[in-house]
Amino acid sequence: MTGTVYKSTGSWYWVKSEGELYKCRIKGKFRLKGIKSTNPISVGDIVDFSLETKNDEETGLITNIHERKNYIVRKSVNLSKQTHVIASNIDQVFLLITIDNPPTFTTFIDRFLVTAEAYSIKTILVFNKIDSYEIEQRAEIMYLKDVYDAIGYECIEVSATENTNVDKIKTLMTGKVSMFAGHSGVGKTTLVNAIEPSLDLKTKEISEQHKQGQHTTTFAEMFDLSFDARIIDTPGIKGFGVVDIDKDELGDYFPEFFALKQNCKFNNCIHINEPQCAVKDALENEEIAWSRYKSYLQILEGEEEHYRTDIWE
Repeated sequence: MTGTVYKSTGSWYWVKSEGELYKCRIKGKFRLKGIKSTNPISVGDIVDFSLETKNDEETGLITNIHERKNYIVRKSVNLSKQTHVIASNIDQVFLLITIDNPPTFTTFIDRFLVTAEAYSIKTILVFNKIDSYEIEQRAEIMYLKDVYDAIGYECIEVSATENTNVDKIKTLMTGKVSMFAGHSGVGKTTLVNAIEPSLDLKTKEISEQHKQGQHTTTFAEMFDLSFDARIIDTPGIKGFGVVDIDKDELGDYFPEFFALKQNCKFNNCIHINEPQCAVKDALENEEIAWSRYKSYLQILEGEEEHYRTDIWE
């Protein structure tokens, strides 16, 4: 039988085939195939499985993983040499961003976008909780929208609680597999519930002490929606480590850098100290955001994600 993985708990996988969900496990050999990921199978994977009955319970045994169209991957939190595949076979990602409660910094946004660009996954930036912001925070949203709009990323202001632009999100989701991602507390679950109230997913309050969200989604999970769409809800991501991108190619995943690359004097320019660098010239002329260039340098130098407090730098 062939089906799609809808949920993974690390040891068990729920696979949907012909409208039915089957609880499956995997053969140990998948862990010996040189897959460096902490999770050899992720939500969104297409798999082959066979059914078996033990102790009067019918379960499935996954025997094969089909080649992935794409996936979102990051460094494993505890195992630096391993990766964690968040989800696979995705049509688009909605990256939820909040200015406060909790803050989302440009370093996180840019690292996520680089990974999505590397695997040719369309990303839409969703500025959530717009009903809760004061004038200064609204100005920060406008600044960020200007930065990412200019690059070519679609940006949408949303309030799940006020139902602002929720229908616009639903229209973009129709006929597609969409992944929702962001820090814990940015309102992913609340937005999913606004999009499909019948799901009634659990939410938790923001920790006032640390301005951080509490994890409500423990594992990635896919849901079929009532309007011809599928959504992958993911656990909140605290940090995002970029994986397996060569330093000579990194600039290609910053679209505004890639557009200028042909104007650099050297075709292998990595936009640091080279003379007649079109990217550095554009930076000096304020045609490229300094926050983007700082993210680029940080990834290039292999640094861990830093949380800057000032997006205007």
